[in-house]
Amino acid sequence: MRIEIADLTEDNLRDAPEWDSSPYSCKYCIYWEFLEECADLSEKKENLQKKSGWLQNVNRVFGACGKIVYVDGTPVGYTQYAPPALLPGSAHYPSGPPDKDAVLISCLFIPQKKYRHMGLGSQLLSNIINDLRKKGVKAVETFARKGNPNNPSGPAEFYIKNGFAIHKDDTEYPLMKLVL
Repeated sequence: MRIEIADLTEDNLRDAPEWDSSPYSCKYCIYWEFLEECADLSEKKENLQKKSGWLQNVNRVFGACGKIVYVDGTPVGYTQYAPPALLPGSAHYPSGPPDKDAVLISCLFIPQKKYRHMGLGSQLLSNIINDLRKKGVKAVETFARKGNPNNPSGPAEFYIKNGFAIHKDDTEYPLMKLVL
């Protein structure tokens, strides 16, 4: 099995994997970037264009802000992260807002169950953390979900296993934090 982790770009955004449960993908989700505009998930082409423009801007002002993991050339996982100011949807969580000096992981997802429990999520997370340390980032945060692995931000248990702690608790979506 050959595993490749590539930085997310406008060119490979279309590779973001589809979910098992529905014909949907993180490439169409603009919840974090354009919360007020994300109600219509059927607008795939428009959402993809908005996401691509956002990605281009963030790559310019912040640098790499996402990754795709490929197994034998097939995209199977996706992650996206940026400073909270570039992810305005993050301000609306009960356990938020994220710390301004942290980078927020808005999505880290292996959507197809057959690729879970292979260590791919941990590899993605490790890759992100290494990149952020090189940038001098002091902390990484995410809104994880308690008790449900079918969530694009990932389950809280996954983050705890990878060294994160609950920074601000919530019954469903605690804000997890890892100090780098």
